[in-house]
Amino acid sequence: MDDSNSSIDPSCLQEPPLAIDIINQLDVFGTILYSVLTLMAAMSLLVYIEECVYIYRKVPSPKKTTIIWVNGAAPVIATMSCLGMWIPRATMFTDMTSASYFAIVVYKFLILMLQECGGDEEFLRRCGKGRFRISTGPCCCCCPCLPHVPITRRTLFLLKLGSLQFAVLKTVFTILSIVLWTNGNFDLSDLEITGTAIWINPFVGVLTIIALWPVAIMFMHVRNTLRSQKIIPKYAMYQLVLVLSQLQTAIINILALNGDIACAPPFSSQARGSLMSQQLLMLEMFIITLVTRLLYRRHYDPLPAVNLHEDDNAENAKIILQSENGDNMA
Repeated sequence: MDDSNSSIDPSCLQEPPLAIDIINQLDVFGTILYSVLTLMAAMSLLVYIEECVYIYRKVPSPKKTTIIWVNGAAPVIATMSCLGMWIPRATMFTDMTSASYFAIVVYKFLILMLQECGGDEEFLRRCGKGRFRISTGPCCCCCPCLPHVPITRRTLFLLKLGSLQFAVLKTVFTILSIVLWTNGNFDLSDLEITGTAIWINPFVGVLTIIALWPVAIMFMHVRNTLRSQKIIPKYAMYQLVLVLSQLQTAIINILALNGDIACAPPFSSQARGSLMSQQLLMLEMFIITLVTRLLYRRHYDPLPAVNLHEDDNAENAKIILQSENGDNMA
């Protein structure tokens, strides 16, 4: 046991290195890699700023604010990953910032779908006679027997509340985690039952699933209506950011905690796992930023008006026909 411990490089058991230590130990390949990834993160931010200026000038309120929020997911994650790559000891804070921002994006994407329909009132006018199919992921995709729910102001409010709670509570738990960390009570690597991370992280995971459900319900209902607004590729990009920033990062962190990612001084196994995750995210978010620019930087035309009189006439004719059949039977 003592021999195995003595064979471990002492730097593999230390906390993440300082930024100056990384700079001093960069070789030619490392310098090129860090420079290219930093350039990608900077370009993502510049593309986003240019897109914000265009949307602010061309898109009416309040849709432009929502689009700016949703579009910021990939650039913010890329920027935070870049900061975490250069300053490894700030990784916990950069990851929490990215996660808190994306929690807001989940709610904003739900609002965006409603605004693409013309707002709450227009959505209720168009779809008020329909029903929501709630047997969708990530909660109830395996429950097709669930009843369809009528579309009312109350159900619309509950959908918004389901996503809004994540935006609020994720920020609250982030602040709580930082406060506990400063007091030495929060450590992501502490998986003991007495540790706070083992309680906070699963609870946040449950909140995430609850928040994603209303967005999926709304998307399944409006995907055909908003097909001309490219809602399907927009939703695909939103889901891709979710998978890459949350699931991919979680898998890499779990592998690092289990020691499956080798230590590479001055990085411990956990610090190296975080570094790999950040470098992957910078590349992935740069590509997503370019794709979302093509989807959102355009002229927004309102949806064609729905002729509700035809629906009313059809409904009245159906009622009259049923009443005539009843009289004939009598």
